[in-house]
Amino acid sequence: MKRTCGVLLHITSLPSQGGIEGIGTLGKSAQDFIDTLKAAGQKYWQVLPTGPVGYGNSPYQSYSAFAGEPLLIDLDDLVENGLLTKSQYEDADFGADPTYVDFERVSRIKMQLLSEAFAKFEEDAGYLAFIKKEADWLDDYALFMAVKESNDNIAWTEWDEDIRFRKEKAVDEMLDKHEQRIKFWKITQYFFYRQWSKLRLYANANDVKIIGDIPIYAAPDSSDVWTNRDLFMLDTTGKPRKVAGVPPDYFSETGQLWGNPLYDWAKMKADGYRWWIKRFKKAAQLYDTIRIDHFRAFDTYYAIPYGEKTAVKGAWEQGPGMDLFEAIKKDEELADFPIIAEDLGELFDSVKVLLEQTGFPGMKILQFGFNGDNQDNEHLPHNYNSNMVVYTGTHDNSTVVGYLKSGGKAVHDMAKNYVSPRLFEGIHWACIRSLYASCANIVLIPMQDVLGLNDKRFNTPGTIKSGANGNWVWRMKSGAFKKSTVKKLKELSEIYFR
Repeated sequence: MKRTCGVLLHITSLPSQGGIEGIGTLGKSAQDFIDTLKAAGQKYWQVLPTGPVGYGNSPYQSYSAFAGEPLLIDLDDLVENGLLTKSQYEDADFGADPTYVDFERVSRIKMQLLSEAFAKFEEDAGYLAFIKKEADWLDDYALFMAVKESNDNIAWTEWDEDIRFRKEKAVDEMLDKHEQRIKFWKITQYFFYRQWSKLRLYANANDVKIIGDIPIYAAPDSSDVWTNRDLFMLDTTGKPRKVAGVPPDYFSETGQLWGNPLYDWAKMKADGYRWWIKRFKKAAQLYDTIRIDHFRAFDTYYAIPYGEKTAVKGAWEQGPGMDLFEAIKKDEELADFPIIAEDLGELFDSVKVLLEQTGFPGMKILQFGFNGDNQDNEHLPHNYNSNMVVYTGTHDNSTVVGYLKSGGKAVHDMAKNYVSPRLFEGIHWACIRSLYASCANIVLIPMQDVLGLNDKRFNTPGTIKSGANGNWVWRMKSGAFKKSTVKKLKELSEIYFR
């Protein structure tokens, strides 16, 4: 693995052309960002999960582990393909503030425009090949979304019993009743995958690789759980017996109650981990490198009884361990595919052993290194090794400037003494320089830290927040990635041989 560097920015956070669309897309703004990364000497662009967002607009609570988010579809591309006209949306009100995504407004307008594009779409060879190739997940996803839509978007566990449990007669009736909307959901996936393929080719042609993110758990209200109930720990009504989360930690005194159903690892092992292999293969088709979120749960996972209001009452249970990764590595497409393990949080020695067995690089977060007690720790660069991916912070952290401002004098002094800002050098640049100079092979910096922002964090774990300061809504201003910033990143990448 070579010494390289890159930037973390989710696609929704990209600025859009002239403020139109209200959300970052797979179109020109994404290509422009790739051009800027290339100019800045960056070799990686890390994005968050690209699936259809569900509860709380979180990309980690997706309606499907295989589908793409329709809101990321670039409308200009549909104009070029004769499915829309610019006049249909150039005056649409996607929200007055270009610095955040108004998901409710954007979704309402954009889904209507996608329906209008669907009405003009004529099946072609590319579409027919796509639905045939992706049928093993696409058919279930499209039916799930069509039925969900017809039930005012309530969770599948609240549907009528026959379709909730996928009884054959009920499924046949829904396939007939919702034929056109099922087709609509398939066509939106065709649009997404066609545009994604084009964008990835553009990135790779410009020597930029895309790092994608796999959430370890499936969302409770998802096509995956509805279709594969036997693979999850559910009761007879379809609701979880236990749910996922993490115990009290740095982020929260009461832990994080995610609410995702837990896997029945014994049943998954019995069929050779078929669902997981399929999931990894899909990710390998989309990305150049995969980041596994919450890797530690493959060793031991935290199980919280269903119905608890916090994550305080839970217990650690045994995951599949190396057995899963041995099955994955046996697949020819996945044998040598690059994987990053998010190994943050409370780690038992067995988690560290599993990471070593896999050979995957783990992660370190510079923010975690700075503490009020001025204590040495594994997150400080002098303790790194080459097989690591290091960050100033992640999507779950405050910006580094915000963290140091709110952490108190002792934290700020430790950071300042450690990274030693040069004359006229901002503390965020000193932190970035410290990581670039380290022996870690890959350095990834959140875009907010590249820009030196204070209070523009992307997510506060364990919370549901909406509005301009909510979770998952931050967007980069058009023109914020200035030439001076590009030049600075380029110089650092050259000085430290990245």
